[in-house]
Amino acid sequence: MENWLFTGRDGIQTPVSLPHTWNAADGQDGGNDYYRGTCLYETVFPKPEFDAQTQCVYLEFQGVNASASVECNGSHVISHDGGYSTFRADITSFLQDENRLSVKADNSVSDSIYPQKADFTFYGGIYRDVLLRIIPKDHFEMDYYGAQGIKVTPQVKGKNAQIRVESWHKAEGAKVSISLYDAGRNCVAQGSGTDVTLEIKDVHLWNGRRDPYLYTAKAELVKDGTVLDEVCVPFGVRTFRVDPRKGFYLNGRRYPLHGVSRHQDRKGIGNALLKEHHDEDMKLIREIGANTVRLAHYQHDQYFYDLCDRYGMIVWAEIPYISEHLPGGRQDTVNQMKELIFQNYNHPCIVTWGVSNEITISTKDRQDMLDNHRMLNDLCHSLDPTRVTTLACYAMCNPFSKVVHITDIVSYNLYLGWYVPGLFLNDVFFRLFHARYPKRCIGYSEYGAEGMPNLHSEKPRRGDHTEEYQALYHEYMLKCFAKYPFIWATHVWNMFDFAADARDQGGEPGMNHKGLVTFDRKTKKDSFYLYQAYWTHRPMVHICSKRFQERGTGQIQVKVYSNQPEVSLYRNGKLLEKQRAQKVFVFSVNLEKGAETKIEAVVDTKKGKIKDQALFQWKEHPKSYKLEKKRSKSANWV
Repeated sequence: MENWLFTGRDGIQTPVSLPHTWNAADGQDGGNDYYRGTCLYETVFPKPEFDAQTQCVYLEFQGVNASASVECNGSHVISHDGGYSTFRADITSFLQDENRLSVKADNSVSDSIYPQKADFTFYGGIYRDVLLRIIPKDHFEMDYYGAQGIKVTPQVKGKNAQIRVESWHKAEGAKVSISLYDAGRNCVAQGSGTDVTLEIKDVHLWNGRRDPYLYTAKAELVKDGTVLDEVCVPFGVRTFRVDPRKGFYLNGRRYPLHGVSRHQDRKGIGNALLKEHHDEDMKLIREIGANTVRLAHYQHDQYFYDLCDRYGMIVWAEIPYISEHLPGGRQDTVNQMKELIFQNYNHPCIVTWGVSNEITISTKDRQDMLDNHRMLNDLCHSLDPTRVTTLACYAMCNPFSKVVHITDIVSYNLYLGWYVPGLFLNDVFFRLFHARYPKRCIGYSEYGAEGMPNLHSEKPRRGDHTEEYQALYHEYMLKCFAKYPFIWATHVWNMFDFAADARDQGGEPGMNHKGLVTFDRKTKKDSFYLYQAYWTHRPMVHICSKRFQERGTGQIQVKVYSNQPEVSLYRNGKLLEKQRAQKVFVFSVNLEKGAETKIEAVVDTKKGKIKDQALFQWKEHPKSYKLEKKRSKSANWV
């Protein structure tokens, strides 16, 4: 829908285009003007052309944060709590020749709607699309938790697959016809009924990044030989399991999960993303070589789940039950979990439902919190017995805590070596946890270190926010993970820098800088290339610390990342050294005082040479390379 007028907290009405958030600026600068409250969106539209005898008109909101109250021509249409899911309303009876639609969006503090305390900005607004949908009066279900009215459950049986298709509709005397199509649009099975099981022979499996093959299920609502309505959904056929000794298995084969977490915002536009923004994010995630994405800490745009299906990403999907248990928030956790599962059930990419994140940080009513977790865990299993449940534990939540053992599998958010000194403690944690609970599947849901592309040091240390320390941190973590095959998944925190209004770190307030890519997606930090060296096969080479051009010494170490076994380093066009190593190559290079030294790293491949280059200068480096003392505090949001 178009031609929206927005009235903000100042009472001024301005034209806006959807998607839109009013926190695109104030939620990203760490200032005191970050507004959480109620704002108004209004639009006027003519009565759409439709047959009132056979059709009806629905409004579909794909995301309004965090609560919405919708009116059409002065009459209340629908209210919805929870800012990350789709909801709909039949507005047929409200329509006039000209129609005024008003939406109050509210992201203010609440004691019953999640999230309320977390390390990210709670953007307000209609930040996803709003659609006006004209559909038949006799139609597949539109009103039940924003779902599609069709549920597809595959089960592999040898070389074949049994596909159970359930559907719900509003049409007396109508029948449902089901057709299954392969990727070439060839019909491979047909049947009829609201709960029917069909067989696909010689089934083509959805096999992660290697081969993310998708089928399509089409449900037709038929009455007296006429098709009244139809719904088409892509689906994939795959098996998976999680082994406490050997980690994740996909389609019977061990498939180690290594990937990233993602927040949905970016510089200048907040969370009001367009499709091209989602596409760019997926391109970068694929480029780094990840095979899994934790979509934190809420339900993401349906388009991004579609991308994960299409490109074979294994997904952890979760609700924003995070950081603080609200005694009055139980029903909201139920509603958000139902919406998450019902709206995303058909996505083959999703293997686990996340119940909560770091909930023990500030929980007072422990028993109520535990009861809520057990209830949610049971709810997930009742709604979807095909997937496992998980949660992300806070670092200070010890392995003996009851909450650690509620879900099927578990992961930890640990920043040992960043917030806590001692990178070796990561090894200690894994060994102790696995020794005490050898049958418990354990993963790392968050780990990372702040890294600013403009901050540099020849002697990087914990807490300095330099690009160099972030790289050292991740070098250690990748070697650490390689020792423990029982880890079911690792997820870097975070793929991208993101807004966190309560933070003031790294010289840029209102931001979390643990991303491997900057907030605007324009700068890949050195750590990005480290992961690329570990996770990709296409030959690559990268010289680190290119932005650290001015050095205060005549002899420097030049670090190179590559997924090739040998790197040749050239200094001013002359070969300095050839070196064989695993992923990380370190060379000693002399600089000439006052002159630029050109460094080139070269790897030989079957298709030719691949090169990367950098310029360094022996010169007193500027003060801007070092974090100012007034910005050196690592004051976390908690």
